[in-house]
Amino acid sequence: SRLGKGARLADVPLTTKDDLRAGYPFDFLARPFRDVVTYHESSGTTGAPISSFLTAHDWDECIDRFNRGAARIEADDRVLVKTPYSMATTAHQMHNAAVARGALVIPADNRSSMMSYPRVLRLLRQIGVTVTWSLPSETLFWAAAAWAAGVETVDVGRDLRAMVVAGEVVSEAKRRRIAELWGARVVEDYGSTETGSLGGECRMGALHAWADRFCLEVSDPTTGRLSARGRGRLVVTTLHRQAMPLLRYDLGDIVELWDEACPCGWVLPRIRVVGRTVPSSGGRINGLSQAAIDDVIYDLPADYRVLFWRGLLAGDSLRLEIEVHPSVADAAADEVRAALVDRLAVAADVRAVPPGSLVPADLLLREKLFVKPRYLFSSTEDWERGLIYQE
Repeated sequence: SRLGKGARLADVPLTTKDDLRAGYPFDFLARPFRDVVTYHESSGTTGAPISSFLTAHDWDECIDRFNRGAARIEADDRVLVKTPYSMATTAHQMHNAAVARGALVIPADNRSSMMSYPRVLRLLRQIGVTVTWSLPSETLFWAAAAWAAGVETVDVGRDLRAMVVAGEVVSEAKRRRIAELWGARVVEDYGSTETGSLGGECRMGALHAWADRFCLEVSDPTTGRLSARGRGRLVVTTLHRQAMPLLRYDLGDIVELWDEACPCGWVLPRIRVVGRTVPSSGGRINGLSQAAIDDVIYDLPADYRVLFWRGLLAGDSLRLEIEVHPSVADAAADEVRAALVDRLAVAADVRAVPPGSLVPADLLLREKLFVKPRYLFSSTEDWERGLIYQE
């Protein structure tokens, strides 16, 4: 309204996460409360949480675009939702999308007191899960839990046909490794709590941006210049959102957006999510992305069974630790060290650590006991476990 009649989108200043935080909780709500059906907040991983509101219409539209993806959920599917059911929209998005298709939903949540990794394995095997929804990395934890229990992933997930992943950048090598581990297609979705799904994978495996539902721009991180295509920070304008429309919202993610004909027939731009880089603390090493290192790690031979790694970038040095069995530790470290130099021109101190060093076996095998509050006990019961939820 401050811009006046006839203003162009190009005249509108960017909306930032700081703007949304400053307007917490209700300044960006555009509809009366009676029209709003759910309230959500972002995870707050990059700062204070951000509010997000949806009307019934908003949910219908969100589910419609989400269900375009290549997973193609049907009534016969059994869908394991393994993302938090708390304030973010992620679990509710898949839950509602599966219900809309008539599928069976298994609301597993993520890392709650009721959802240990052994329980996840039982659900996958005994319920006959056909589709999962999770972080890409979560599927690696399931694999580690299966191996720790002495079973193979293909036996646990014998009914799986698709694993829909979102919430973090998934490199091509990591995608291949997940598909090899579970014998299922890995389908990527890209979105945020503030927007829902922004892009999904077509039947040919390309990630497309939903440019018919959003006006998408790319902001050059150096010059600030905005363009319709290219590489930079993704700027989103919602076209159908009722409860919380956003104008030129700088999402903060680095993406590549381009036009390219696709055999699937969709006339929608391609999108690649680069993610965020880690600064090098002033050294000669330029910022590295997790995805770039993922591609090196998960290109190791599958029989090395490398699932987990961590890195520390400080000044001119990069230190990596990879979890791998001692029998192939030297070979794995040597191959990673050489690949980092060859692909990324980065010399690194690569150390192989035994399984259990980064992800303890106890975490993978422990069954957590969920206890409701109790007040009255018999003489044969432990009343010390009464009024609190504990293991």
